[in-house]
Amino acid sequence: METIKSHIVYGGTLRYLKHDSATTGTSMTLSVFVPAGEGPFPVLIWLSGLTCTEDNFTTKAGAYKAAAKHGVIIVAPDTSPRGEGVADDPAYDMGQGAGFYIDATQAPWTPHFRMESYVVGELIALIDAGFPTTGTRSVFGHSMGGHGALTLALRHPELFRSVSAFAPISSPTRCPWGEKAFSAYLGADRAAWAGHDAALLIEGGAATGVYDDILVDQGEADPFLVEQLKPELLKAAAEKAGQGLTLRMQPGYDHSYFFMASFVDDHVAFHATRLKA
Repeated sequence: METIKSHIVYGGTLRYLKHDSATTGTSMTLSVFVPAGEGPFPVLIWLSGLTCTEDNFTTKAGAYKAAAKHGVIIVAPDTSPRGEGVADDPAYDMGQGAGFYIDATQAPWTPHFRMESYVVGELIALIDAGFPTTGTRSVFGHSMGGHGALTLALRHPELFRSVSAFAPISSPTRCPWGEKAFSAYLGADRAAWAGHDAALLIEGGAATGVYDDILVDQGEADPFLVEQLKPELLKAAAEKAGQGLTLRMQPGYDHSYFFMASFVDDHVAFHATRLKA
């Protein structure tokens, strides 16, 4: 990986990096924060939401003080492949910036939109090879990235110690954002969609006996709450499956990074406890 720029923050080192991805067939960018010291450190992967790059979380979330305190590496990749020759859509909720952390099976998305394989395969391997990690990791994210964090943790439980989310798309098979993206990326067969729906996966027992608790923060003033996010479906699924879920409805908070910055320390601490258990 090539270092684009580097900063010292809270005694640790924050690097912006890029590399040629064999999975997406494009150049991919990411940021990596490593605490001070020799390590090794556990890893916390952040997945961002629609329209975001690796820079949104890096500059806005304010997570590195807590990461330094708890001795945790934080990795923030871009949300999709980008560049000339990569399929795109004029809408903000499709195409570049909207990878949904799945592997597309439909043209024209198939060649490059393989974000599930990128995160759970190539990205993890690159981080473990290039940084002083313990080989243990957790995952969290926001909105589309909250969906990604939940579904990747549920689909690949052997890879992650814990999972949390801010305002996740809880059930993409039952909301406009998800229905639009899944129709394009995965085709018309709704049975194929179910394997990427956090609420349905939890209801089916994917997290039972794996994760003691799942932490979700949701702003009550979020403009997408009712139509797109539907945390009540996560809650119902967890209750049905007997799965631990801490759903915190936060009065007055919206969908922005101001919301995430207010509670990100709680999430870093939540994961650090489990990563070091």
